[in-house]
Amino acid sequence: MIENQKFRPAQVIGPLGEPLTLDSLPPPETRRWVVRRKAEVVAAVAGGLLSVDEVCARYALSLEEFASWQRAVDRSGMHGLRVTRIQYYKSMYERQQKY
Repeated sequence: MIENQKFRPAQVIGPLGEPLTLDSLPPPETRRWVVRRKAEVVAAVAGGLLSVDEVCARYALSLEEFASWQRAVDRSGMHGLRVTRIQYYKSMYERQQKY
């Protein structure tokens, strides 16, 4: 049964097109989350390098916080992860949903 096997790739493609491995991800003690680091963690989960539970445990994130990163990337790409521009991208997304 293939679905029961845990296949984990050795590397995935990061948000900037570079290969990401477990060693190249931000260190577990990261406290300053810049856009690139957030996007790398989201890409690692999307590519199957880590699970959501592993990311939350490794980086001491809440499920809600990580989910907000995923939504931001889905809606606006890496730019959506910028904390200083959350309102701008939120309103832009809401305008797109109206049409």
